[in-house]
Amino acid sequence: MALMDMKERIPELADLVVTTSPLVQNITNLVVQNDTADAIAAVGGTQVTLHTLEEARPIADICSALALNLGTLDENLLRSARIAVETMNGRGRPWVLDPVAAGLTAYRGDAALEFLGLGPAVLKANASEVLAIASEGPRGHGADSVDPVEAAADAAGELARRHRCVVVVTGAEDLVTDGVRTATVRNGHPMMGRMIGAGCMLTSVMGCFLAVGDDPFESAVAAAACFGVAGELAAERSAGPGTLKPQLIDALHNLETGTLQSRLRVA
Repeated sequence: MALMDMKERIPELADLVVTTSPLVQNITNLVVQNDTADAIAAVGGTQVTLHTLEEARPIADICSALALNLGTLDENLLRSARIAVETMNGRGRPWVLDPVAAGLTAYRGDAALEFLGLGPAVLKANASEVLAIASEGPRGHGADSVDPVEAAADAAGELARRHRCVVVVTGAEDLVTDGVRTATVRNGHPMMGRMIGAGCMLTSVMGCFLAVGDDPFESAVAAAACFGVAGELAAERSAGPGTLKPQLIDALHNLETGTLQSRLRVA
């Protein structure tokens, strides 16, 4: 996808999210449930943030995509997530996996590997999480990365090819690869790294873009770029992480084609 193509395609996908308001099953962690639900609504989607085992299948049946975040793991979430993923796969619908802190404990590392093996359209993770999943040992500092994005580039490409998915490595710049195509999204602001929930919000926004696009690579690039541009706009109006979050929600809601095209830094 050439740069000029991306400058056209990214706003097109953003507009599709607004005009179709896709229903996204948002199985996310307890720390960020409200933030991720707000992000889906702000970008134009419709969220269903329910984790109950009894509702996992019927909710997945009616949703266009699934955003699965493994941040606050427990057995109930895992069982519900397995049912939701099985349903999505059976319907041929896309889902994005966020293996939060995959290298922190064996329990969450095993969960990340299990779900990666179930066929997500997109794996969205920071560099330390990608390296941990690629079996290079425990890494990270809680949910934060201790590795730069470029350190995970080879591992991301290998994971993408092995699992036939798109891998998004988030950081100061976001790397997106399907093992053949690669894009770098340079939009964003350093303050986003100090705001709890930024990465989880991106995962849920990515679910909206997967729901409306027919190419997970394009959808992942578009979601990362739109989220990054919104972060830049929000940071210009914020004194710190505490005011950044509501400004980010507003910026996602108010994104316009002209602003996107003028600010896009994707290569």
